[in-house]
Amino acid sequence: MMGSLMTKIEQIQREIDFSGVTFVKNGESVLIESNTGYANRGDSIKNRKDTRFGIASGCKIFTAVAICQLVEKQKLTFDTKLMECLDISFPYFDENITIHHLLTHTSGIPDYFDEEVMDDFEELWIAKPMYHMRHLEDFLPFFQNEKMKANPGERFHYNNAGYILLGLIIEKVSGQVFTDYVQQHVFDKAGMVDSGYFALDKLPGNVATGYIDYKDGTWKTNVYSLPVQGGADGGAFVSAMDMVKFWDALLSNALLSELVTNQLLFPHVLEDGNDFYGYGVWIAKKEGNIYKYHLMGYDPGVSFHSAFYPQSNITLAICANISKGAFKVMKEIEDELM
Repeated sequence: MMGSLMTKIEQIQREIDFSGVTFVKNGESVLIESNTGYANRGDSIKNRKDTRFGIASGCKIFTAVAICQLVEKQKLTFDTKLMECLDISFPYFDENITIHHLLTHTSGIPDYFDEEVMDDFEELWIAKPMYHMRHLEDFLPFFQNEKMKANPGERFHYNNAGYILLGLIIEKVSGQVFTDYVQQHVFDKAGMVDSGYFALDKLPGNVATGYIDYKDGTWKTNVYSLPVQGGADGGAFVSAMDMVKFWDALLSNALLSELVTNQLLFPHVLEDGNDFYGYGVWIAKKEGNIYKYHLMGYDPGVSFHSAFYPQSNITLAICANISKGAFKVMKEIEDELM
């Protein structure tokens, strides 16, 4: 069966000219480990199984775990209000916005990149060059003086700005820079030795460059398309194997207690489609039962999916340094294994 599945995955990878790493485990058994394409096209450096990839919004769960850790330490509660946490002016924000609202994209605040209005992430960097975006507070001018889009708790609306605020709360409460906190309390604890929030102008070795492909066969890198350094709403770099290590640590309660892990993984809110959202994680159900917990991330030159399927104990991570493709690979795996 695995041979047949690998044949199908390789066929899809050829069809879409996939560039990335696919890693699938069932418990301790590795089912699939595939790397294809180039981490650096100009120098013909191929992707390796331990290559680090940008995962865009896929790392919102790291922010959620960090907040949950601070709740466990009784530094915060999920009902703590935004206005109690940050000494920052938000003249039009509702005073009843809570951390729970921010975690579940139900705060109603304006976003700095509103997917209902904008479809090109690069538009943001016209007024403010991306190489100035190094700290969480650099994003505040994009949304802090805008009016609310909805009342807190009224509806789900995917919101990057909410996670910027969560990152600022983590910094204020912990006394650490957000990226340092996640490195110490999430990556290091989970044994994620190949992961980090690397600046695009200070990339270490074995990091895949993101590529934006055009229909005429030309391409460019994404170096001018993203903030120069990722943060609480996205932009970490991980290897596929590290992402599976993260799931293992989370689900074995190595990062949080069982009680708080269950709160993070609880389907708190239903989005417009069929999926639910927990704290930093998507949750899909089938016939009333949880089918999968999953993460996704898309940016120019970034395509990422990772999931845990509780009924089969399968974990997967698909990291790509192109703008699409990870979903198709994941769908083939699901069709064959689930």
